[in-house]
Amino acid sequence: MPGLGLDSRSWRLVRKAIDSCSFVVLLPSMGQPAPRGSRLSVESQATRLMASLPEGAPVVLVGHSASCPVVVEAARRTAQVVGLVLVGPVTDPAAPTWPRMLEQWARTAAHERFSEAAVLGPQYRRTGPLSMVRSMDTIRHFRTDVALIGMDLPVEIVRGQHDRIASREWSSALRAVCHGRLTTVHGAAHMVPLTHPNAVATAVLRAGRAATAT
Repeated sequence: MPGLGLDSRSWRLVRKAIDSCSFVVLLPSMGQPAPRGSRLSVESQATRLMASLPEGAPVVLVGHSASCPVVVEAARRTAQVVGLVLVGPVTDPAAPTWPRMLEQWARTAAHERFSEAAVLGPQYRRTGPLSMVRSMDTIRHFRTDVALIGMDLPVEIVRGQHDRIASREWSSALRAVCHGRLTTVHGAAHMVPLTHPNAVATAVLRAGRAATAT
């Protein structure tokens, strides 16, 4: 699943590196504009995600940023999910307010690559800033760490070295509650799928192997 405002273009390099069966699910505010009045809670988005999964087939769900709570919630609801990969996961309870979230974003954006703008800009325009704000205003209240407690499946967490949104402390706390694996990508910030797709692909393949081994 793409992060907030992003679409399948954000996963193109990762999917190429995986070189196996994969698909991208687009949801309101995450690849699609969110119509006025649409429900954008994590729970509602997880319901949409589950309806998009191939019937009966085991899947490893991969989320980036704001879609991480959605894939976690979906994994809580169905045994069809056999593994999780969380890239730059939110929602850090130390940053529940808009000012604190914007501070984290600003500190992270300073480490992103200028070339990303050409890829991100069209995706953000397509989704629309209002859809993104409405969605994040709901997502920020979800406790991803609490939802992961007791999760009995392989969980891979990937964050960039300079990511203040998915900080080292927050990502380590997530790893601890789900007994997962944490990978910090040297030189990366928040847009790891764009800048370091091979690191994400490695985590996805590792989760898949762990799932089939259990």
